[in-house]
Amino acid sequence: MTIRILGGLIGAIASIVWAATLAHAEIKIGIAGPLSGSTFNVGEQQEIGALRAIADLNDNGGLLGQEVVATSVDDACEPEQAKAAARQLVSEGVVFVVGHVCSGASMAASGIYEKARIIMISPSSTNPKVTDEGGRNVFRVIGRDDQQGVIAGDFLADNYANNNVAIIHDGQAYGLGLAEFTKNQLNKRGVTEVIFDSYTPEQMDYKSVVDKLVSAKVDVLYAGGYQADIGLILRQAKKKIPNLQLLSGDSLANGEFLTMAGDAGKGTYFTFGPDFRRAPEAATVVAAFRNEDDYEPDGITLYSYGALQAWAQAVQQAGSLQPDAVINALKSGSFDTVLGKIGFDEKGDVTGNSAFVWYVFGEEEYVLVE
Repeated sequence: MTIRILGGLIGAIASIVWAATLAHAEIKIGIAGPLSGSTFNVGEQQEIGALRAIADLNDNGGLLGQEVVATSVDDACEPEQAKAAARQLVSEGVVFVVGHVCSGASMAASGIYEKARIIMISPSSTNPKVTDEGGRNVFRVIGRDDQQGVIAGDFLADNYANNNVAIIHDGQAYGLGLAEFTKNQLNKRGVTEVIFDSYTPEQMDYKSVVDKLVSAKVDVLYAGGYQADIGLILRQAKKKIPNLQLLSGDSLANGEFLTMAGDAGKGTYFTFGPDFRRAPEAATVVAAFRNEDDYEPDGITLYSYGALQAWAQAVQQAGSLQPDAVINALKSGSFDTVLGKIGFDEKGDVTGNSAFVWYVFGEEEYVLVE
């Protein structure tokens, strides 16, 4: 009898301790992106969007009755540093990662997360290989460069077929891939560029690039790469080619481009996903960013917020943090987010919203080309 009573008492104490542990349990997630280097401002957008989504989630009771907490890591938009950042998040026991931002970083880190059974959703990595070659744990809430390049190639063919068109890239996964897809579509349309060449990123002087553009009498430049480099190339190029028209991809969707390009950046066209600041589904969140945080949620801010929303709703639908259950929910469910009602196909690519549209820079910001 004594043994039974003692056993029952121990069981009761264990139940109380377990309940107390659950009551204070935390769900750890990671935010992985460039918080240093020339793309740090995009990483800042990502971090702000994800942290706001976490705060809103916790204010509404958390997830599965638990509080969500985040660790931010810096990958500097660089593959080797992305691997180190991923290993840090694995060691900290995260179950989900918002990230990475840059395609090369996402591709480098995804295998580490796959082995650790950690789900990742990128808000901005557009290279097709991110999902084509990534594991079942890899998702994104933005379109792909094989879509973006077709749109860019068609635009160039439709509007500049009789001009000298140059295509340049930074040799990295995102910039090279986007340039190649744009070139392929332009060539399919019967137009051949006068230059297809690479440049070294993060330089202060792009004289060699500019000299090539001048020598080839380039009228229109398509650049695949990141906003700081492209802005500086354009600023320097327009001193010798004042009427040069620049077109580029989604990396330009932030204020850093105009900071680097100055007045030369006005009139630049670029492709990016839909501007969800205008979407009714995002109205409350956008107002909170502007009124409570004094922050304009441009660029990938809402994409990062939406990535967190989709994962959290998948966890709720699965009723579990078990990776396979959440992955199955992500691939089979639909999610009400600031990006509208979205889902994911078997590869992990987003479904439910349009891929890319055109924007143009005005005096101080970019606007949708209607």
